[in-house]
Amino acid sequence: MALVKTLSWGAAAFVLMLAVYFGVVSLVSGWDFTLEQFADFWYFIIALALGFGTQVGLYVYLRQLVGQQKIPGKMVAATGTTSTAAMVSCCAHYLVNVLPVLGITGFVTVVAQYQVQLFWVGLAFNLVAILYIAPKVIKAVKEHKQCLINA
Repeated sequence: MALVKTLSWGAAAFVLMLAVYFGVVSLVSGWDFTLEQFADFWYFIIALALGFGTQVGLYVYLRQLVGQQKIPGKMVAATGTTSTAAMVSCCAHYLVNVLPVLGITGFVTVVAQYQVQLFWVGLAFNLVAILYIAPKVIKAVKEHKQCLINA
């Protein structure tokens, strides 16, 4: 039962991340551009969303194992933000039309120019977060099994 709940939270996070991507890029650049960018970068976008979904699933599972003890969700939040920013960078250069401020224009130009590198940064953050939480889950599973044996 815990595994089903964990998988459903992870799947929901995956879908939510994709919904944010499609929603933001569509609002800024239109549906056709969104589909074009997704076709060009689907492997990055899916990997980022899967990484985020994995983190959320692991986090929920860990919370279930240890009860309601305080476990920081900052890592999941930070990497979720990074993943979203990397995915939305697909359309950043179109924000110039919406936000014609000189400082924003320079920022948007840099973001658009380094779009692929931002994808890699987002993936790296995902990996670090998963590598951070996975050992904690493994340790909690072992301790949980030990408690069941001793009970």
